[in-house]
Amino acid sequence: MLSRILGSGRRSFKSLSEQEVLALAISSEEDDARIYLAYADHLRGDFPQSAKVFEEMAAEEGVHRVRLIERHKSRFGDRIPLIRREHVRGFHERKPDWLVKNQSIDKIRLTAEEMEAQAHNFYLAAAARTGDADTRKLLGDLALAEKSHESLARRLGLQHTPEDVKAEEAQTDRRKFILTYVQPGLAGLMDGSVSTLAPIFATAFATGDTWTTFLVGLSASVGAGISMGFTEAAHDDGVISGRGSPLKRGLASGIMTAIGGLGHALPYLIPDFTIATTVAIAVVFVELWAIAWIQNHWMDTPWSRAILQVVLGGALVFAAGLLIGNA
Repeated sequence: MLSRILGSGRRSFKSLSEQEVLALAISSEEDDARIYLAYADHLRGDFPQSAKVFEEMAAEEGVHRVRLIERHKSRFGDRIPLIRREHVRGFHERKPDWLVKNQSIDKIRLTAEEMEAQAHNFYLAAAARTGDADTRKLLGDLALAEKSHESLARRLGLQHTPEDVKAEEAQTDRRKFILTYVQPGLAGLMDGSVSTLAPIFATAFATGDTWTTFLVGLSASVGAGISMGFTEAAHDDGVISGRGSPLKRGLASGIMTAIGGLGHALPYLIPDFTIATTVAIAVVFVELWAIAWIQNHWMDTPWSRAILQVVLGGALVFAAGLLIGNA
């Protein structure tokens, strides 16, 4: 539990030495180049022009990698420490190559833009942490290189108009809102709504007492909210990932987790067990529909997949609570 709250054993970016920062930058450039080449291979048959763009992006990452290795050799020698993104808090995990085949070209473009934005944030933070002038200049140059990358729409040969710029800025603001509020809040709502189903309904059917059921639901909801809030706030400071303030994300996750559980706990303030349970079940359906709607509207998840995930998960947990409560 403690390791989960503290980030699953990952190190904080601030704890890295200058050598480790350079090593992390080298491994990150290597990983990104491989990802871009995987995208190029996937798109070459149907989208040859897009495949060429990703090949060029991979080549750019290769140039960055060479410059970083040269700087490491001049500062620390030939032996590069093994440190990767998954060892440091704040980095989004990269999906393995075989999952690329399941992504649309629009999703691939969006992922690539997020990768460039994260690389820009990383180099800015890295440059601020070194006192060596040449290393600082290199990291600053790489931050500018990532920032100055043209949007994928322009690089794919599409006309870039002022209206496109406004649309791109609006998309950036929307993405920040999703990363800071919607994504943590959705995770919290799902956790609070689904994970508390079993203890609440198990207590309800085991005791038949509405007040006891309410107390169990209240404690489960508040406890889950506190846990989810601290976990979200602690595992990513937002500096590199660009996901925004950890306090805002933690509050969004914690509050929505508590709301998700309290939704079907509050009906048990009704003294009549049958009425309370009927209302609670109705609230569960509303919560599950809300989760599916948020996934579809904000996360671009198809309705069919969102409904299947939410309904199936909720039904399994509800069934577990029902079976346990009647045991």
